Amino acid sequence: MFGLTAEEKAEVVTDGDHPSQPKYSPVLPHAFTEHGTIMLASVLNSPRAVEVSTYLVRAFVRLRTLLAAHKELARRLDELEGRLMGHDEDIRSICEAIRRLMPPPARPRRPIGFCADDV
Repeated sequence: MFGLTAEEKAEVVTDGDHPSQPKYSPVLPHAFTEHGTIMLASVLNSPRAVEVSTYLVRAFVRLRTLLAAHKELARRLDELEGRLMGHDEDIRSICEAIRRLMPPPARPRRPIGFCADDV
């Protein structure tokens, strides 16, 4: 267990579901680490304490899973962004080639076929 700083308390109040309780309290709250909740679960024996400790441990496990998923997602986004950067250059060169082909020729071509004026 450890005490939160004033900045951490402000963040909890901002991001928490029930900010009114700690918001007006002059005392800085305390928090448990994952290992602290496991130690607490092993010490307390009442049914309610075991239930709450189990709930807290599951919450930490879920947080760890979410963080790992976000790291994997961030890695994949970085990989995708790296691949797309190369595609941007390819698309740019294709557009430039198309633009070079777009203007009409400088002088019109001779009509195809036989013309009486040519003889």
